[in-house]
Amino acid sequence: MQPKINTAKLYLPAGLLTMFILLAVFIYQHPTLQLDIDISTLVQAHTSAALDAIMQAISWFGNMPYSAITAITASLLFYLFRYKREALFVLLAMLSGAVSSAIKGIVNRPRPLQPLIRVVAKNMQQSFPSGHVMYYVILFGFIAFLMRRLIQIPKLIRGTIFYLCMALVLTISISRIYLGAHWFTDVAGAYLLGSVCLFILCGLYLRRIP
Repeated sequence: MQPKINTAKLYLPAGLLTMFILLAVFIYQHPTLQLDIDISTLVQAHTSAALDAIMQAISWFGNMPYSAITAITASLLFYLFRYKREALFVLLAMLSGAVSSAIKGIVNRPRPLQPLIRVVAKNMQQSFPSGHVMYYVILFGFIAFLMRRLIQIPKLIRGTIFYLCMALVLTISISRIYLGAHWFTDVAGAYLLGSVCLFILCGLYLRRIP
């Protein structure tokens, strides 16, 4: 017998998905927003070569082929430590690339360009939503989730991995805006959709846990 679905727990992802759809429609109709320009200008108010390097390092895990290497490496580590089911679910994070690419093609929003803002990282794909942010929310968000559940792992290791993952999830948005790779609304949309995907991934993982 399948476990009963608690409909109350569906309100949050349903609300986030609704917000994402509304934002996507709005961006489709209004690809250039003064709010985005103002926020990018604020984030880029103080720049330096050192800060450029830091922001590029934060984004590194989301660059191809390193995004695939990161997910596969994390999956292999779980597998080697006999967390085979967790290893499989970690690999599913790579599907975020297909999801974000499909939506990028539909919304077809251009990337930020100079002279509107400073562009450090040039990209060929469309802008909405941010694939990096979606990937970080799903992959590192799920690993952080696992660190809260796999209590047999030493507490120090779990805590270190958890906070590192959360730091990446939180700072990737600033990195993408600072580098001129995305607008604020690109990363906001990615957080919304990425959270929905993460909710689904965690729900599927918990579904077969006794």
